Amino acid sequence: MKTEKQGKKVVTENKKTGIAQRFLNGVEKVGNKLPDPFILFAGLAVLVIIVSAIFSAFGATVVHPGSGEELEVKNLASAEGLNFILTSMLDNFTGFAPLGLVLSMMLGIGLAEKVGMLDYAIKKTILKSPPALITYTVVFVGIMGNIASDAAMVLVPPLAAMVFYKIGRNPIAGLAAGYASAGAGFTANLLIAGTDALLAGISTEAAKIIDENIVVTPIDNWYFNIVSVFVLTIVGGLVTTKFIEPRLGEYKGDEVKEAIAEDPPNAGKALRNAAIAGFAYIALIVGTILIPSSPLTNEDGGLVPSPFLDGIIPIILFFFIIIGTVYGITVGNIKSSKDVANFMAESMKDMASYIVLIFAIAQFIAYFSWSNIATWVAVNGAEFLKDVEFTGIGLIIGYIIFTASLNFLITSGSAKWALEAPVFVPMFMQLGYHPAFTQVAYRVADSSTNIVTPMMPYMVIALSFMQKYDKKAGIGTFISLMLPYSVTFLITWIIMLLVFVFFGIPFGPGIGPYL
Repeated sequence: MKTEKQGKKVVTENKKTGIAQRFLNGVEKVGNKLPDPFILFAGLAVLVIIVSAIFSAFGATVVHPGSGEELEVKNLASAEGLNFILTSMLDNFTGFAPLGLVLSMMLGIGLAEKVGMLDYAIKKTILKSPPALITYTVVFVGIMGNIASDAAMVLVPPLAAMVFYKIGRNPIAGLAAGYASAGAGFTANLLIAGTDALLAGISTEAAKIIDENIVVTPIDNWYFNIVSVFVLTIVGGLVTTKFIEPRLGEYKGDEVKEAIAEDPPNAGKALRNAAIAGFAYIALIVGTILIPSSPLTNEDGGLVPSPFLDGIIPIILFFFIIIGTVYGITVGNIKSSKDVANFMAESMKDMASYIVLIFAIAQFIAYFSWSNIATWVAVNGAEFLKDVEFTGIGLIIGYIIFTASLNFLITSGSAKWALEAPVFVPMFMQLGYHPAFTQVAYRVADSSTNIVTPMMPYMVIALSFMQKYDKKAGIGTFISLMLPYSVTFLITWIIMLLVFVFFGIPFGPGIGPYL
């Protein structure tokens, strides 16, 4: 409680000085006035109803780019519209693609987290890293930590600060590296994470506005994500050692007693057994793919498209269930089959707010699509961009900057993509861009500014950890440390995007920038 009061006092003092501080304070004030995401999307659904009535009254029409059929903007406030709203509400929710994808993924990932495997793996990776590589290890683990979703933003920063402190380096630099990498890492991972499933589902729903046959899968950005892990690890490490640490200087604060929570005595053995089980499972999948006429490949023996890619979510789900169960049994957290189900149930409790949000998002997108407003906006928006000759890669960069700025008001990645996708995915499809490419551009923008927006709830948590080492640190101090990472990550990602586009490097299996 004392730390919180001190933090508030510092924030109050910071608000009195500087143009940048006044700007950030203004952003924070405006952002705080935004409603909860559920209410926001419920309000947008109501707005669509009103706009559809206005468009319908003026006889607005649009020619569908795929079928060539002339479509009228349908009135949701009419008898037909009311019938659609009432009879489709449940189907809109239960049939919303991201719902099943994400909940299925979290059954497995949540099990691995609840038995303690992910936390232990993150902790040991950082603690056992050679001192010369500790900075890059922190950044790498922070990025990879997004497999545990938001848990990485709580676990990695204080752990990194403690390790830096123990080896005589400035702990605030370690905390900054941990928070920056964990917060900006949602567009980078060597594995397929829940975020990939969530965004792909929303992208697919948006793409269906133009083409019912287009499906964006969770692996459509995978190659870009893999490269991002290694590039950002190097960039994040360099920013920390070449800019953040010299700026902070030698740590001269009060001595801080750091304690590491004790791990179960057989946690190391449990992690080893889980790794063996995981590799055995991967070997089984690879072996199945390699056999002649494999049930996981297509008729030509390839993987694009194939049952393997179509079934990637169940395959990943079983992977995490296997390693989580093996770890839990070895460490003693799982004593019966009932415990497995209980841990999965606990992980679903953490998804409660997401499920509630999805209900509102599903209605908004369904109304937007059924009324034909989405098609009208996409076609007319694309025509406008063509008329002003703003259709090249500059358009994508402009979109990235727009989304990065919007992050200061709406921090939820899923909520923001659910808001943007129904507009930009169909519009950019009209210009020839693949929905998965638009999704990459969104992820680059969203991830880059996650760490500097005062609206991010984990910033307050990280600030409280920072105040253990510097009681005078405030939100301005924190943001000033994050800005170099944010700007550098954004520039680096834009350059990467251009390299992928101009050299024809696929963003995922069979996925380029164009349809």
